[in-house]
Amino acid sequence: MALNWIWIGFFLTAFITAIVRWWLGEDGIFQALLTAMFDGARSGFEISLGLAGIMALWLGLMRVGEKAGMIELLARVASPLLTRLFPGVPKGHPAQGAMTMNISANLLGLDNAATPLGLKAMRELQSLNTDNKDGPEAASNAQIMFVVMNTAGLTLIPTSVIAIRQSVALKQGLGANFNAADIFLPTLIVTFISLLAGVMAVAVCQRLPIWRAKLLVPVLLVGGVLVAAVAALARLPAEQAARIAGTTGAAFILGIVMLFLVVGAWRRVNVYDAFIEGAKEGFGVAIQIVPFLIAILVAIGVFRAAGCMDAILAAIGSGVTALGWNTDFLPALPVGLMKVLSGAGARGLMIDVLQTYGVDSFAGRLAAIVQGSTETTFYVLAVYFGSVGVRHTRHALACALFADAVGLIAAIGVGYAMLR
Repeated sequence: MALNWIWIGFFLTAFITAIVRWWLGEDGIFQALLTAMFDGARSGFEISLGLAGIMALWLGLMRVGEKAGMIELLARVASPLLTRLFPGVPKGHPAQGAMTMNISANLLGLDNAATPLGLKAMRELQSLNTDNKDGPEAASNAQIMFVVMNTAGLTLIPTSVIAIRQSVALKQGLGANFNAADIFLPTLIVTFISLLAGVMAVAVCQRLPIWRAKLLVPVLLVGGVLVAAVAALARLPAEQAARIAGTTGAAFILGIVMLFLVVGAWRRVNVYDAFIEGAKEGFGVAIQIVPFLIAILVAIGVFRAAGCMDAILAAIGSGVTALGWNTDFLPALPVGLMKVLSGAGARGLMIDVLQTYGVDSFAGRLAAIVQGSTETTFYVLAVYFGSVGVRHTRHALACALFADAVGLIAAIGVGYAMLR
């Protein structure tokens, strides 16, 4: 129901804004909205089509791992932590293994791998969504926690952001000595804060006992290890850090593939047939996503084309100036606001900030941190819930947006503390 009213709100706000701008004598505004609608529909279909092959590949490999017993093994390893965050998921259930692999892929910045693994986890969680008092079209507590963790996902290596910064730096003549990896540590801190905020918000809504030592100690331990790892990587030259990031990601993926295939063959699993079975499921999931993705991208495109985002930023800037606060962060703010709606749009805004203010400027580095530590909330909710036919998201959107807001504020605070 929440997504329904937000979706309608995007259109109504955009249409009203367009009418006002037309009344004031601005020509071409209605054509811009119409173009945005068509572009959004085309983008939604193209993205879904591009995901079809990736999801077929990874869900096929997941089926091999499931029949080889590897998914069950991963579930047992992660069980002590996941059972406290997902009390409705039985120990050893395939959903635990799928969620573990999804979180691991997100940690390494492997978006293409994380999405199909996350969709697999959602389908496993939906198989448990049988006694929901609101019916199977309402999100379960476990699905809400999992989706919010993805929207505020912990990312150790923001590979794409580093690559973009390095490319822009070379164009601006900064040379090979520019350290594009200097956003490692602040990005980790921000995304970890965002993740904790999202988990705590969901835990409060679901009344989960999150304050017990058995849950807090592992979380703090993992956080400490990640901070130490990123601090070590941040000391390396940009090219070496990027090379380590790329090697780590590739090794992780290839290692998982080889492990599944070898163990499956050792246990005399028909690996080929298992892969085909899972790949068919992946293709079906990709087709099912199309209408949900088109719906959200069309609404976002219309909202942007009407100039509503520009108006929001202007209002925020006026308020900040009136309070007498420092406004150096304002150029990077659109990246955080847009990232909630559109990853591609936020990436474009980040590049614009890097080119306008300089890749080594405060605004440029802050924009890169925001881009690397936030997620496309509406996209994730539309794709993940849409893949299993969930229409009533309950408190998922509110908790996800809360995590986004905390992450954006944390990015600004960490930026002022570490980059100035």
